[in-house]
Amino acid sequence: MARAESRRRVTDARVPGALAHPLRLALLNHLMAFGPRTASECAEVVGASASNCSWHLRQLARYRLVERADSVDDRERPWRAAATGLDYGGPEEGPAARAANEALTALWLDEDFRLAREYLRRQDEADPDWRQASALSNHELRLSAEELGRLRDQLDALIRPYIGMTREDPPPQAKPVHVSLLADPVGLLPVLNGQAALYLLAGLLALSVLRQPRVRRQAALEPVSARSR
Repeated sequence: MARAESRRRVTDARVPGALAHPLRLALLNHLMAFGPRTASECAEVVGASASNCSWHLRQLARYRLVERADSVDDRERPWRAAATGLDYGGPEEGPAARAANEALTALWLDEDFRLAREYLRRQDEADPDWRQASALSNHELRLSAEELGRLRDQLDALIRPYIGMTREDPPPQAKPVHVSLLADPVGLLPVLNGQAALYLLAGLLALSVLRQPRVRRQAALEPVSARSR
């Protein structure tokens, strides 16, 4: 069932720090992609025990990142993402907040590229139509800061109607898809000569390719340098 859009602006510097943990990030991503799930259902996907998932979900709940959803069978109550999207602080924030956001971003980037590599490795398991529709592209652009901001907003507006948690009319054949957009003004580095690099990765997250219970994500339990978005 579609939810009303409810984006949360994260202003508490403790929130990125709490989320900058590979298992917690995997749990939140899974709930945002697939909707309400119990700790036991999450455990099948992220490669952790149900009790470990339950503990980390409670930690996420402390920072209002997840919340309990209604149970459909009066058994274990599932968890769901508390917001349909998160916005993190900008450059005006203090050093502590920027460090926490940078740590979370690094971990988020690790997960984005892990998903892309996993899809590329297993794309032969997907139907031909999905392989044809998936994309991995990059473009070297020359833009002003104003133009880059406008392009970012235009791409966001194109993508937003398809957000899984808020889309009301997905066709029966619709599946979860991961789209990652990176727009980096690499021209800030003198050697790179004033270009803005735009990368768009769209990889299938279902169809027995990714995030299925048989995929044990043990790596989610290993120490990883922080990450954010």
